[in-house]
Amino acid sequence: MSSAVASPSETEPSPSWLPPRPPIVSGEDYVASLRGRGLRVFLLGERVAEPVDHPILRPSINAVARTYDLALERPELATAVVLETGQRVNRFLHVTESAADVVQQNKMQRRLGQLTGTCFQRCVGMDAINALYTTTWLIDQAHRTPYHGRLRAFVRAMQRQNLVVGGAMTDVKGDRGKAPHEQSDPDMFVRVVRREPGGVVIRGAKAHQTGCINSHWIVVMPTMRLGPRDRDHAIVCAVPVDHPGLTFVVGRQSCDTRALEGGAVDVGNARYGGQEALIILDDVFVPDELVFMDGEVEFAADLVERFTAYHRRSYVCKAGVGDVLIGAAALIADYNGVPQVSHVRDKLVEMAHLNETIYGAGIAASHESTATPAGNWQNDPMLANVCKHNVTRFPYEMARLAQDLAGGLLATLPSEHDFADPEVGPLLKKYLRGRDGVSVEARARALRLIENLTLGRNAVGYLTESMHGAGSPQAQRIQIARQMQVEDKKALARALAGITDEVEGADLDMS
Repeated sequence: MSSAVASPSETEPSPSWLPPRPPIVSGEDYVASLRGRGLRVFLLGERVAEPVDHPILRPSINAVARTYDLALERPELATAVVLETGQRVNRFLHVTESAADVVQQNKMQRRLGQLTGTCFQRCVGMDAINALYTTTWLIDQAHRTPYHGRLRAFVRAMQRQNLVVGGAMTDVKGDRGKAPHEQSDPDMFVRVVRREPGGVVIRGAKAHQTGCINSHWIVVMPTMRLGPRDRDHAIVCAVPVDHPGLTFVVGRQSCDTRALEGGAVDVGNARYGGQEALIILDDVFVPDELVFMDGEVEFAADLVERFTAYHRRSYVCKAGVGDVLIGAAALIADYNGVPQVSHVRDKLVEMAHLNETIYGAGIAASHESTATPAGNWQNDPMLANVCKHNVTRFPYEMARLAQDLAGGLLATLPSEHDFADPEVGPLLKKYLRGRDGVSVEARARALRLIENLTLGRNAVGYLTESMHGAGSPQAQRIQIARQMQVEDKKALARALAGITDEVEGADLDMS
C-alpha cells in the first residue's frame, strides 16, 4: 500500500495563504479535515451546524472519501508521479504529463463510478487545474503576467496537503440574452467589484456547484467568452471554502429526505450520494497570489473551451455508474425469475452497448491527447464533445430499459417500515416475493437501487447532470459543428468523385 501524498522530507514551507497541516492520506483523514470549519451552509430552510454529521449531506462526503481510499488501494490508478519532483500525488491534483496520464484519469473515473454509483465530485477541479495550466501560460506569454507561476505554486501546495479542489464555472446568468456587462444587476456574473493593494474583491454567485461544500478550495472561473466591456468578469482565482464571505445553499434532490427516516433500504444507495449547491460570494477578498486571470477577456473563451474539452470526456464516469445500473437491472431480472428470457437479455445487451459507446468516445479523446505549449497534455476536443453528447442521451435510454426490466413495483413498492410492521409486514413478504430462494429484502433493495439511479437522489448525477453538466446538448453541437472540418470532408468527396472544376459552364460533354 502506497501513500498518495508527499513524505515529510519532500514538503516545503506552506505559503502564507495556506495554514500548515499534515497531508490527508485516507478517506477517514479527509472526513476529519471537514469538521469544525464553520461553513455557512443552508439546507431545507435551516443553517447546518456540522455538514459532516448531516444525514442528507454525509453520503456525498463518503463519495469523496472513496477517492482517497482508492488512491491507497490502487496507487497505479488513482495517483501519479510528478516527473519533475518524483513526488507521488493524487491523480485529481496531477497536471497531465503524457497522453497515458489523461487516459488514466478516465480509467480512474470509471472505477470510482462503479464503486460509488454516484458523482464523486472531484473531476471539475482536476479539469480546471489542467485547463488553467495551459491558459495561464498563454496569458503570461502575451502580457508578461505572473499567473502561471502562481498557479503552479497553488497546485504544489494542494498536492502537498492532498486537498480537494473544486471548480466553479456556471454563473447564474440572469437575462440569457444579454452579456455580463449588459445585465441590470452586474452580479449575475461573478465580477471584481474593486481592486485593492494586494488583491481583488469579488462578488456574485455560482450555480449547480457539485461537491463545493465537500471541497477545501474552489477555483472560480468565467462561464463564457467575454468582450472588452466584460473586463471585470474575466476573473479566475482560488478561494478557500471556509472563507467567511461564502454562503452555500444546498439544492434539493428527489427523495433526499428519505435519509432522515432512519432506514437503510428505501434510500437505495445508503452510503454514497452527490451534492450540488449555490455558492454566494459576498465581497470576498482574494490575495494576488491566488489570482490567475484578471481582465484578460480575450483568453476567457480559450479557458472555457479547454476546460469543457477536458470535462466533457470526464463524463466517462457515467459509464461506471452505468455498470452499476446494468448490474441492478440484471439482478432484478434474476430475482423475478426471467434472466434467460430473450427480450430481457437483449435489453441488457443494449444497455451495455450504450454504456460502452459513452466510454469509447471519452477514452478515445484521452488517447488522442497532444502536448500543449505549457507542457501538459490536452485531450481531443471533437471526441470529447461526442462523448458528452452521447451522455446527454444514452443514460436516459438505459434508465428506461432498467425501469422496463424492473416492472411497476419500482414505483409502487411500500416503505421498508411497512415491511417491519407486525400486522402488514408478513403479508407484504408473502405477496411481494420473486422467484424461490431470493429474499424479499434482496428484491426490494435491487428495486430501490434502480429507483435511486433513475428517479431518486443519484438520478441527479446520472441523468440531469448528464444532460446539463459541462454544457447542455446544444453546447456540444456548436463545438462539433466548429470542429467537424466539413470543407476537408468535401475535398475528400470531390477527389473520389473526380470533381476538378465546380464552376458552372465548365462541364464535360456528357452526351
